[in-house]
Amino acid sequence: MKTVDLKVRPIHHRLDRRVRAPVFLCMLAYYVEWHMRRALAPLLFEEDDPQTAEALRASVVAPAERSPRARRKNRRKRSDEGLPAQSFLDLLADLATLTKNLIEPADTPGCRFYQLTAATPLQRRAFELLSVRL
Repeated sequence: MKTVDLKVRPIHHRLDRRVRAPVFLCMLAYYVEWHMRRALAPLLFEEDDPQTAEALRASVVAPAERSPRARRKNRRKRSDEGLPAQSFLDLLADLATLTKNLIEPADTPGCRFYQLTAATPLQRRAFELLSVRL
């Protein structure tokens, strides 16, 4: 289970119940990431048309072929919607720039409110693909 993608660190416990929790959390995190990558594939440098890519393969033992849409996305560095294509980690870093700020005007004591930063078109599209309302 300790691969490059699944980052399970050494567990220095001997009791089953203490080993199960960290492994379960790592597996859960991997599962969430897998679903996010599939949903966000149109914005990432990943294959977003697996049926076409599979149809291009000569046989099941032949190397995988990229679909024309994925090759075009890699060449142009943009999605079909014109949004910049990114790696998964770069997209997460971009989404992390959205903030919720507590505003306390100096001239109005006791008046406090929250303000959300405006989402960019790329961030809005990412949340749409994840079915998350802003």
